[in-house]
Amino acid sequence: MRAMTNGFPGIAPDLQSRMPALRGRLLSNQSLAELTWFRVGGPAQVLFMPEDEADLCYFLANLAGDIPVTVIGLGSNLIVRDGGVPGVVVRLGRGFNEIAVEGLALRVGAAVPDVKVARAAQEAGIAGLSFLRGIPGAAGGALRMNGGAYGRETKDALVQARAIDRRGGIHILTNADMGFSYRHCDASDEFIFTQALFAGERGDPAAVAAEMDKITESREATQPIKSRTGGSTFKNPPGHKAWQLIDAAGCRGLRIGEAQVSEMHCNFLINLGGANAADIEALGEMVRQRVKESSGVELEWEIKRIGVPIEP
Repeated sequence: MRAMTNGFPGIAPDLQSRMPALRGRLLSNQSLAELTWFRVGGPAQVLFMPEDEADLCYFLANLAGDIPVTVIGLGSNLIVRDGGVPGVVVRLGRGFNEIAVEGLALRVGAAVPDVKVARAAQEAGIAGLSFLRGIPGAAGGALRMNGGAYGRETKDALVQARAIDRRGGIHILTNADMGFSYRHCDASDEFIFTQALFAGERGDPAAVAAEMDKITESREATQPIKSRTGGSTFKNPPGHKAWQLIDAAGCRGLRIGEAQVSEMHCNFLINLGGANAADIEALGEMVRQRVKESSGVELEWEIKRIGVPIEP
């Protein structure tokens, strides 16, 4: 389904009437641009923000199977195409923001930003989770992508994850169940992660804080974190670093309209202010083409791209 110029057909009222016990918010043709770090993209046909896990289970159990469901988090590693996203977009919020210390482990809701997980671990004297300070997303995204930074990945810290399937059923997945690999997990694409249990080891809060400060300083010195960006654009190919391949292909500073390859870190794309999603995605594809011609290596997108192009 492509978006019409005046938006998608409104289905939120019908969904609401079929689910009288629903407590979360259902919004028709809700803009998603402000929910992404690039600040681009069209609307969600329906944006659903569940009140809590039980509300999400109820919604999914009563949602027609032919209506597509897409999950978004903090929007830090995401391009929403200009035509918007058909079906239901689920965004977890306040009901999924809990953090509980359990010995040398943290049980966190999927909507908790990774930086807050790292900070909670530091305050509890738990070492081994500082790497999360370097990931600009939330716990749910870290689970889905095996998010990593500064030498560690989610797979190195996860004990178990909790997820809801398309029919509203609850699943508990161990680390082994997740099938982690580089920036990927094998858990069903239909699963919506709601909670994670991360484990570390006993550490000195001051030492952990110092480690987090180093990560912060490194990010600020090497990444355009104050720009409208989507973080690392491409995965590092085996035996290579994506930014080096991009640089060698002459793409540093490359532009399409108001979309630009960062001068500071050329595995980052930037919206200079007036770019749309098509500009950013086209720039990424141009970079992939030039790298392939230059090195023979085919870069794989790390940024998730959802939705449809705008109808001409």
